[in-house]
Amino acid sequence: MTVLVDTSVWSLAFRRSTPQAHWAPYIYRLATLLDDVTAAIIGPVRQELLSGIRDPAQFSRLRDRLAALSDTPINSEDYIAAAEHSNTCRRHGLQGSSIDFLICAVAIRYHWPVLTTDTDFVGYAQHLPLTLDIYPA
Repeated sequence: MTVLVDTSVWSLAFRRSTPQAHWAPYIYRLATLLDDVTAAIIGPVRQELLSGIRDPAQFSRLRDRLAALSDTPINSEDYIAAAEHSNTCRRHGLQGSSIDFLICAVAIRYHWPVLTTDTDFVGYAQHLPLTLDIYPA
């Protein structure tokens, strides 16, 4: 099954220099998804990952590593659904980023779970038909 991977997990695997023990389940899961060719990414997540990298060589390495993955297509309906998801969550006292809700919209449309370390997604999943892949405590 394909899993849409959030920026937080990609960042743990590819941008952090000092691994932490509690990251291991996420990194292991991402490695498994990559081996199985079932990890999905969307363009805005790719942009978040590549943004803010000061060292051009590090930017190039990460860009090249991600080049093997095609961006999952995003359409107008996904942006509309993302806005609806944002409004739904806001009515329940939850706020999130536009990219978070775009991730939700794409994952819901494709019926894919989301792999994330971002606890905001746990709240979103309480109000949206969203599935999380794993969420270790």
